[in-house]
Amino acid sequence: MTQKQPNLLFIQADQLKPQVLPMYGGPAITPHLSRLADNGVTFDNAYCNFPLCAPSRFSMLSGMLASKIGAYDNGAEFPAHIPTMAHYLRIAGYRASLSGKQHFVGPDMLHGFEERLVPELYPTDFSWTPSWEELRMDSNNNASGVIRSGVCKRSVQIDHDEAVFYRAKAKLHDFARMDDVPFFLVASFTHPHEPYYALQQYWDRYLHDEISLPDTPLQPEEARGVHTTRMLHHAVLIDSGITDEHVRTARHGYLANVSYFDDMVGGLIGTLEDTGLLENTVIVVAADHGDMLGEHGLFYKKHFFEDCIRVPLIIHWPARFAPGHQSRPSSLLDLLPTLCDLAGLSLEDHAPHPLDGQSLVGACEGDTADTAPPVYAEITSEGVPEPMFMVRNRQYKLLSGGDAPPVLFDLDRDPHERADLASDPAHADARRELEALTQAQWDPDTLQTLVTISQRQRRLVHAAQQKGKSPNWEHQPEDATTAWLHRGPEGYNEWAWKGIDEG
Repeated sequence: MTQKQPNLLFIQADQLKPQVLPMYGGPAITPHLSRLADNGVTFDNAYCNFPLCAPSRFSMLSGMLASKIGAYDNGAEFPAHIPTMAHYLRIAGYRASLSGKQHFVGPDMLHGFEERLVPELYPTDFSWTPSWEELRMDSNNNASGVIRSGVCKRSVQIDHDEAVFYRAKAKLHDFARMDDVPFFLVASFTHPHEPYYALQQYWDRYLHDEISLPDTPLQPEEARGVHTTRMLHHAVLIDSGITDEHVRTARHGYLANVSYFDDMVGGLIGTLEDTGLLENTVIVVAADHGDMLGEHGLFYKKHFFEDCIRVPLIIHWPARFAPGHQSRPSSLLDLLPTLCDLAGLSLEDHAPHPLDGQSLVGACEGDTADTAPPVYAEITSEGVPEPMFMVRNRQYKLLSGGDAPPVLFDLDRDPHERADLASDPAHADARRELEALTQAQWDPDTLQTLVTISQRQRRLVHAAQQKGKSPNWEHQPEDATTAWLHRGPEGYNEWAWKGIDEG
């Protein structure tokens, strides 16, 4: 190498929508993220490639669309033979450590990392495998995530994230003692993922009456898209007693938890400064997907609306990259090629096949050439009866599949996605172009067959594993954090509220 390889710190949030962050024009109070953005490159149009936790993360880690690696839903196994960014970076000479959630399912809880500092937060078996023959699962969100929002003294998610934070800090101290070895550390937090249940000190950073209601409220039933109606019922958000005050409280709790996440980001930056590692460390901040947070009447994820599919992306390395904003569309698929580029590793020489993303290093160096490829995303989990797809190219975004009529948006003229242009003759050329891209990327019938077979296989295996002795897919079964993890038959919505109420 002609220059010393930079250290790589990837800080990941869960369900953090960029629209609330100040560098994207939002109201959240995030001084530490703002400092990174002020001195880094902020990507204004970054997307996840699947608006659901596990598939989004597996896709990001592998640099491949989730459907290509069988990551169809939150109960899908991430195959051990799929190379991840951790494998590639170890080939490049890095020490690779993971602190926090990646939603791994299956016997492999490392996927290229040499160690994980905190066990998986969610079930590691096939218990969250959906079936398109069912309407709902216990692991699905419901209206309680909105109605019960507010202030708490403690929650299982806070317990988890404090373990992630302190163990990541301790690992940075360890790395500081190994000056000749570059590190790749992932610190992956679960906030601001619902429940919107926040500590008083973060709640108090915001005035409740100044919390805005959604820009795009719930439309009348006859004006809603098919998938929007499906997701409203899927999350039991219709006729559930949700009021404007519930929505305001949930949004208040969400912003409070964004500030909580920001404080942990600040703590990691401070540790890099204290140990002398900051100058030669690239800091990347992103999320796995966003949160509808009341827009279009929706909460949570599993939609292609911008509030759900877009993610924040900040790349901070002032030693090489001048601060600024990049408007070119990008996605989490681009992170693996970007990190390998920063590490000096040629993917052409090492990747077993072409990946689906491309390096963003040129964009970070100020390249404004309009060469960004289309952005692709998919949904093959519960909530749709068949695969659903999204393509964004330039300002246009097409939603198709999922047993729903196509929907076309012009994001430049309609950033809140209120006007469906799919039937507008003036936009027929844009629709045809995006339909051709969709058809070239996916074979819907074959994919539907593969997803259905996978669901049935995993559900059979899981049913069998409940008879007699079950396999142990825990990486750290004796870890002190196991009391806070989601395991066993308990439903998600009961587990998520295990905290200490303020009252």
